[in-house]
Amino acid sequence: MKRETQNLVPRPPVVAVMGHIDHGKSKLLDYIRKSNVVEKEAGGITQHIGAYEAEVKCDISHKHGTRKITFLDTPGHEAFSQMRIRGAKIADVAILVIAADEGVKPQTMEAYEAIKNAGIPFVVALNKIDKPNADPERIKTQLAEKQIFVEGYGGNTPAVNISAKAGEGIDDLLDVVLLLAEMENLKADSRKTASGIVIESKISPRRGISATLLIQNGVLKKGMFVVSGSASGGALAPVRIFENFQGLPLEEASFSSPVKIVGFDNMPEVGAEFKTFNSKKEAEEAVKLAKDDPSRAAKDHPSPKTSPETEGKIVIPIIIKTDVTGSLEALEKEIMKMGSENTIINVLRKGIGNVNEDDTKLASSAKNPVILGFNIETDLSAKELAERFGIIIFTSNIIYRISEWLAEEIKKREESASWRTKEEIIGLAKIIKTFSRTKNKQVVGGKAVSGKIIINAKFKIKRKDAEIGEGKILELQRNKMPVKEVDEGDEFGMMTESKIEITKDDEIILSR
Repeated sequence: MKRETQNLVPRPPVVAVMGHIDHGKSKLLDYIRKSNVVEKEAGGITQHIGAYEAEVKCDISHKHGTRKITFLDTPGHEAFSQMRIRGAKIADVAILVIAADEGVKPQTMEAYEAIKNAGIPFVVALNKIDKPNADPERIKTQLAEKQIFVEGYGGNTPAVNISAKAGEGIDDLLDVVLLLAEMENLKADSRKTASGIVIESKISPRRGISATLLIQNGVLKKGMFVVSGSASGGALAPVRIFENFQGLPLEEASFSSPVKIVGFDNMPEVGAEFKTFNSKKEAEEAVKLAKDDPSRAAKDHPSPKTSPETEGKIVIPIIIKTDVTGSLEALEKEIMKMGSENTIINVLRKGIGNVNEDDTKLASSAKNPVILGFNIETDLSAKELAERFGIIIFTSNIIYRISEWLAEEIKKREESASWRTKEEIIGLAKIIKTFSRTKNKQVVGGKAVSGKIIINAKFKIKRKDAEIGEGKILELQRNKMPVKEVDEGDEFGMMTESKIEITKDDEIILSR
């Protein structure tokens, strides 16, 4: 025990930068790192946890006159609450950024709760003091009303006035952060193999599965093996492609450093612990233990849930695809909030990577499906199949735009359902055979199941109980003779106009 204590050395602090959307968290980091991440973020908002290292000047006694700090830039948008909670749990110190011209907002309080629950010290950074309507003292009063007491207002939580844009007060803020870190007496063991937390994971066609890891203890070297227990029973990667937060190659990294490892055989679970081993045999034994863990088995094979009552309700089958696991979690949370008494959201599949052909095949088996994608692309084969089956695919690199689009889609479907309850069906036919198709025109043969089939009438196309598109009857024949209408029970041929290709066993519905 004494020897272990002797091996402990001071480690750099990990600092989570938290707060409401657009209050200047990323701008603060931009100034500290002398970069410009904000302009690179879609819509100017952070949508992933970013991990960055910086060398900062310090007044605290230190042999180099500078200290290394690892910063976690957490998203401020309400969709990313789980990311903020993880950021607080990983960090040693937090900076709660509040815009001095706007004050305390909902995600300010949510970030504060995450900090409080993590039990870490924090400093309040009152940002945008360069704005004409900035009023730091008013914000401190607001905080006191929310039971957050800063220095001079009944508490001992430090508060620093800053301008992330101009750089004013940043040095004072960093001094406070380093002082709070010194009081935590942060230490780690440089003789141990690395262990820590998975911050983010993703899959790309070019590089495969990669993960951003935060080393909390020990040292990681090229040639070692990384193991992280996951829902699939264990993810393993030999450390060959090994990069720092800037994407530069590394040979070695130690505690408090964020690193990227490429080459995992399974997707590491975000928030899970990772360990490293010097030999492949040790790593494989760790993976086997993860697979044999009964608690893992329960997670891999959860008990089936009773499906909700759907009669008389609008059910929207959805497939969700995103760039990384943290985004997937956030987007799913936003989507599930959009269900209501009348509308049920049914997630058919969720995953990482581009929308592919298999996704569209799964969607085609459901009624009126939607595929939603965040920060990814759609494979060409998936696009072609989706167009053929009339499947809607909507992607964006800004998460709230996906929410807005889905809200509009739900509204349209609810209005359409209300209208359909009032419409009168005048004819229904089943397609028996299909013939030629040129552009949007197609010749098909069918049988009138009920009512009448009428020339020049518009119709809806129904496939596997799903309404997939609309069309118009241009020509109508019975016994190879032109007619104006066909009665129930009769077979017929017709020329149709539709963007959707009609296939055998489809139904067409005429209504007014």
